[in-house]
Amino acid sequence: MLRLYDFHESGNGYKVRLLLHHLGVRYERIEMDILQGATRTPEFLAVNPNGRIPVLVLEDGTRLMESNAILFYLAEGSAYLPDSTIARAQVLQWMFFEQYSHEPNIAVLRFWAFAGLLEANRALVPEKRARGESALAVMDAHLADREFLVGDAYGIADIALFAYTHVADEGGFDLDRTPAVAAWVERVRAQPGHIPITRIE
Repeated sequence: MLRLYDFHESGNGYKVRLLLHHLGVRYERIEMDILQGATRTPEFLAVNPNGRIPVLVLEDGTRLMESNAILFYLAEGSAYLPDSTIARAQVLQWMFFEQYSHEPNIAVLRFWAFAGLLEANRALVPEKRARGESALAVMDAHLADREFLVGDAYGIADIALFAYTHVADEGGFDLDRTPAVAAWVERVRAQPGHIPITRIE
């Protein structure tokens, strides 16, 4: 059985949980309380020397790190990853965008709010907010005339960006300012097999 090292509030962990649920794949989930340093122990660093979750351990013991790499692996051969070379490149384009332009701003502000670190990082908040709003604006323009990020089908690009977008308000972002993004969030929520970030199996 697959084994997933996860933290229940993590959007990066949620991406993997959501896709596993869509695929109907059973797995063992191991909670790692990152706020208590669980990913900094020698035991976990032996699993992932980078000290981060999620980590997916395959049946043969192979370990996969980085949430979007895990999504790409799990989606291979499924409806969540297109077959064409250009469409696959577009999927990766949005997944790289998520990790470079979106997650470092939207997810970080959410984490600071969750962990009570906003005041300690007050000087950095305006730039994070501006960059997060810019990322949402890019998504909003792209989604203005389409239902999903790549082609006409829901896939792992949507899962990757949904994870932190749908809880962006927890970091102080207002999705009412990006109506195409807000509508897309509801389309993702309506997908068969969808689970909320709060559902832990």
